[in-house]
Amino acid sequence: MNITFYGAAREVTGSSHLLHAGDDRILLDCGMFQGRRRESFEKNRRLPFDPRQVTSLVLSHAHIDHSGRIPVLLKHPFNGRVVCTRPTAAACRYLLLDSAHIQESDAAYLNYKTLRGHLLQASRQHGRTAGSRRREIARRLKKGPHQLDVAVIEALLRENRLETVEPLYTIQDAEHAIGCLDGYPYRYPVVIGRHARVTLYDAGHILGSAISMIRITHNGKVRNVCYTGDIGRFGKPIIKDPTMAFEEEDRNVDLLVMESTYGDRAHEAVQDLKPELARVLRETVERGGSLLIPSFAYGRTQELIYFLHELYDEGAVPKVPIYIDSPLATKITRVFGEHPEVYDRDTHETFLMNGQNPFQMEKMHFVDSVEASMALNREEKPHVVIAASGMCEAGRILHHLRYKIHNPKHTILVVGYMAAHTLGRRILEQGTAYEAAGRRGAAPMVKILNKEYPLKARVIKLGGFSAHADRNELLRFVRASNLRIKQIALVHGEESQSLPLAADLKREGYSVTVPVSGETLEIR
Repeated sequence: MNITFYGAAREVTGSSHLLHAGDDRILLDCGMFQGRRRESFEKNRRLPFDPRQVTSLVLSHAHIDHSGRIPVLLKHPFNGRVVCTRPTAAACRYLLLDSAHIQESDAAYLNYKTLRGHLLQASRQHGRTAGSRRREIARRLKKGPHQLDVAVIEALLRENRLETVEPLYTIQDAEHAIGCLDGYPYRYPVVIGRHARVTLYDAGHILGSAISMIRITHNGKVRNVCYTGDIGRFGKPIIKDPTMAFEEEDRNVDLLVMESTYGDRAHEAVQDLKPELARVLRETVERGGSLLIPSFAYGRTQELIYFLHELYDEGAVPKVPIYIDSPLATKITRVFGEHPEVYDRDTHETFLMNGQNPFQMEKMHFVDSVEASMALNREEKPHVVIAASGMCEAGRILHHLRYKIHNPKHTILVVGYMAAHTLGRRILEQGTAYEAAGRRGAAPMVKILNKEYPLKARVIKLGGFSAHADRNELLRFVRASNLRIKQIALVHGEESQSLPLAADLKREGYSVTVPVSGETLEIR
């Protein structure tokens, strides 16, 4: 019996681990790699295992770095089960469709650029200016200012024998994947193989996130493998804390596969989040600026809405308009509203028992159309924008940034993890370094949509908003839960985070491994 680590091994994206016991091959998550576009695309389109041999998939939660390659898996023959919680199944309906739309849109844009370049080169002999040729080509290849004519582009690519970029998966592929998800309540044992079952416990990370306890009978022996997925923080609003009390039959853990995103870092105290958010908003509005918050549509956006709702009700901040500029976040917020059974006690007492929806208030506006988003880009009165993507790699946040990043009166508030090589990480590192240097000299330059802008906006990070447990909380889970753990494998963390946490755990007497991608670990 063994487990092979295929993703999120000494990195934080692409979670995917294959558990092998007899006839059962159980895949733990099938997440998408994020980072450099070309490198990520190659890693995402090639599964490093034979998908035909996978007998079931256990999905810890709906974030794309854990669920995003499920449609790729299901393009192959697969007759197993995809097991998750009910809120996760509901959220995946929107997240996977959104991901598929991005895949199709990115492929269409890259094909457009290839064809446009070819046609521009071919039309040089006609003696017209580059601008006039470019406008004529755009008219041929677009249905309107913001919509490509995909059918015409594909036909001309074939006619000119140009290489075509195919999307990682299509909307149709995503719809098929959504139909394969089986949602179950917490603490309900589910059969996932001839000799295996899984029980899902609350991980406290986002709505529906689960710690998966897999119980396997192999060669006459019973073994438990506990996969944490992403562990949440303690004392955060909306959802319950990570599970610490497991059923007696699940307490003996032969292998704990645990995340380590912040294995060598301590977050700000949870109780400081709301006052710090209030301070940043007040200071930004006093400068006449707006607050831009790149945010994941699932989890982080709803948490921000919750805190802002409380601050507005308390009169603690100027009541400037708040715009949720993400159709996906709008849909996911509805999912939150449909699952009050997983809310914590404070959410019930603060809002539900007073007849209030935590995610709706007078000054809040959900922006759906592209036209409304573009108009908001040009809004000069102070406001708050919460927009995807969380790492500034795509989406509407890019357009808000390019309109406001050059102005020091505005603030970019970082409220979550920014993976290496993402635009969000560059903005965070260069912006905080510029601030630490007293904002002297030329502002750093950052490239957004192939154009460089001076990073003069204030960049502030509130790490306490992270949905991931920090070092102390990860150690708390290991020490204070009622699990009896034989062996630990640390995943979902860069080496700078995983290795120090491993050292901490080893000092406490645990057998700890930090696997590399492709490594196989025997479960003793």
